[in-house]
Amino acid sequence: MFETRITKLLGIKYPIIQGGMVYLSQAGLVAAVSSAGGLGILTSANITTKETFRDELRKVKSLTDKPFGVNINLAPAQRPVDNVTYIDILIEEGVRIVETSGRSPEALMKQMKQSGVKVIHKAPGGVRFAQTAEQIGCDAVSVIGMECGGHPGPFDTGSIVLVRAAVEKIKIPVIAGGGFADAAGFVAALALGADGMLMGTRFMATKECPAHPKFKEWLIKATETDVVVTQRSIRAPSRNLRNGPAEKVLELESKGATLEELLKYTSGQNSQKVYFEGDLEAGLAECGQVVGLIHDVPTVKEVIDGIIHGAEEIIKKKLAGLVR
Repeated sequence: MFETRITKLLGIKYPIIQGGMVYLSQAGLVAAVSSAGGLGILTSANITTKETFRDELRKVKSLTDKPFGVNINLAPAQRPVDNVTYIDILIEEGVRIVETSGRSPEALMKQMKQSGVKVIHKAPGGVRFAQTAEQIGCDAVSVIGMECGGHPGPFDTGSIVLVRAAVEKIKIPVIAGGGFADAAGFVAALALGADGMLMGTRFMATKECPAHPKFKEWLIKATETDVVVTQRSIRAPSRNLRNGPAEKVLELESKGATLEELLKYTSGQNSQKVYFEGDLEAGLAECGQVVGLIHDVPTVKEVIDGIIHGAEEIIKKKLAGLVR
């Protein structure tokens, strides 16, 4: 058993958080993570109507009686989301955990805190973002190193340094993200001073993830070097699996391509074909370096149980045996 400030804050059994992965963080996966003792996170930015959003929340609740959270994305988007309304809906549906990402949630803090919502802000790349989250009243912060899939932030700072630096400078609980997928990573996160571990890529390669079998097969065959960071030129860096579209984006960026020119390859519609149709050359697919440590497609429960039991064994047998 690993009891930390995060397990106490969120009312969960294990300090393992599922990253809010756009498109893939659907009700089935979210409920599976929460039921297994972690915290599942439902993404809201990809849900187009408030009616569908409410339905998805209710679906999660029908699948688990454990706590789960909702990701509210505050980054600029092609299709703006009415986050104020979505927060009202999740509060009405009894959800009391929100993960914010993209930009500072300061403008929404009063709305959430008045209803007793615990706010976890995702802060990729820089300690100053974590400090800001603490200053505006967030309850915890996910500190994300550049190894992560998706958006690694503006600085190429790895998780080992970033997590440790954040722990030294802020008092609220820190969740370590970026490069974590197994028991050894979990122990490392705790040793750095984090109160929990966030995983995205590992949960993509699970039976409950709604991705196509061909995509999951791609994941387990990939190595840590089969990912590239695209879209640095437009100040929206994204770590993706290496394929034709990713290579094309890098080529276009080297020639000074505009956002409009890149959208042919970077659009979410193309990515959905990769994830859900198994067309691996249709577009970009976000993925972390930790894909090199993923070699199977187990159930979510098997992943979480394996991490907890493996961590106990590492601490009790391997690490304890080194102390003389």
